[in-house]
Amino acid sequence: MEKIYVLDTNVLLHDPLAIYAFAEHKVVIPMTVLEELDVIKDRRDKDVSREARLAINTIDKIVGDATPKKLQSGVQIRTSIHDDNETDDTTDNAQKSYVEGSLAIYPDQQITSLDNVPFLNGNHDHANDNRIINVALSLQATNPRADVCLVTKDINMRIKAKGSGLERVEDYRKDKVLDDVDLMSKGYIEVENSIWSKIGSVKTEAHGRHTVHVIKKSDLPTLYFNMFIIDQEDFVGFVVNIDKEYIYLLDINKQNLMNQSFWGISPRNLEQAMAFYLLRHDNSDLMIMTGPAGSGKTLLALAYGLQVTMEEKRFNKIIVARSTPPMAEDIGFLPGTEEEKMAPWLAAFDDNLEILHGADEHAFSSIDYVKQKANIQFKSLNFMRGRSFNNALIIIDEAQGLTQFQLKSIVTRVGSNSKIIVLGNLAQIDNKYITPLTSGLTYLVEKTKSFKYASIMHVNGIERSRLAEFAEENL
Repeated sequence: MEKIYVLDTNVLLHDPLAIYAFAEHKVVIPMTVLEELDVIKDRRDKDVSREARLAINTIDKIVGDATPKKLQSGVQIRTSIHDDNETDDTTDNAQKSYVEGSLAIYPDQQITSLDNVPFLNGNHDHANDNRIINVALSLQATNPRADVCLVTKDINMRIKAKGSGLERVEDYRKDKVLDDVDLMSKGYIEVENSIWSKIGSVKTEAHGRHTVHVIKKSDLPTLYFNMFIIDQEDFVGFVVNIDKEYIYLLDINKQNLMNQSFWGISPRNLEQAMAFYLLRHDNSDLMIMTGPAGSGKTLLALAYGLQVTMEEKRFNKIIVARSTPPMAEDIGFLPGTEEEKMAPWLAAFDDNLEILHGADEHAFSSIDYVKQKANIQFKSLNFMRGRSFNNALIIIDEAQGLTQFQLKSIVTRVGSNSKIIVLGNLAQIDNKYITPLTSGLTYLVEKTKSFKYASIMHVNGIERSRLAEFAEENL
């Protein structure tokens, strides 16, 4: 049975390359979608306008110089099939497989009334959704042997389409890397009782002051590079290497882990202690910290940044950034520096600087001195694309509201001798098109968990206050 997928505008804004996600099937873009993309590409909201332009360029690249007749019937799309089990060594094009689908533009302005087809009114205000639904209804009526599906990230639109008689309506799911957010890697695993009761055999080696346990990969197949394994008998192991057969666990003294310190602060729980260790780990270019509000993610990242920038001179500057809501674009027309315009959205970092230096005799002078001495630069993510940051520590806050495409474009900005720390709380997503399963933060965690130069830690303990802990768990 032929499968026909009608794409809504929000799908292409969410993933400008979504057209390639439907393999050998037929993709239909209603004319109304092209009109919406044309309007959106000129908006002041730089994130969404950029995605609109990329989607338009992708469509243009596929259709090329196709004739109007061919464009309406379907232009061929050749898509490579990516195997997630492929190793990094599989780069030969001859080893890749391809599928051929098609892309068609549907002139929905030409839809006429059909008997027994419950078309929605497409003439009133805000009727673009109705016109897109009508395209799917028309295709369903005129292609009885085909499986017609409307793909949209708009929940209400999905309900309307089903209520109008459309048999198949789906969310765009290619960006879901997990079936359940509880399955997302936390950066550590915990075993009951003793870890050694789970291990068939172990070889212990001494490397100077360090002890390394070599275990079979089959005993703990869920471990990755830079992960911890802990048990109820205070054993803490850290994965320093993995080969085809064995996992190499560095034995870490738990007390030493808890006695770490950055810029005058020490960990308050084991998860924070493991985060301290990963921040310090020289073999990690990317550090991802997830966890609820009040767990100390921002404070840990900032304390580490001040330590390695001011004391150890490892980096020349600290770049602090977060995404601004669309309404914040209007701030750009007010006078002031970029730092002054970003101040309302980065107040959390000032709050944490006050925690670190609030007890100083001249607290405000100390904070201003630290900002200048550490060369802390506040940036909007909207203006980071196209740049390259060298010799810098980059801290991305509130990353849970970013798409996969946005986070990828930010991570690719990291230059030589730089490190990026990504922070986020999946329980506080304020983007209506993003869920914990489709968040760029979830995507980044799952795609980098096996990368030997990345590390992940879910900091779960809430250390802000007993009220914050109650609110996070009960409200």
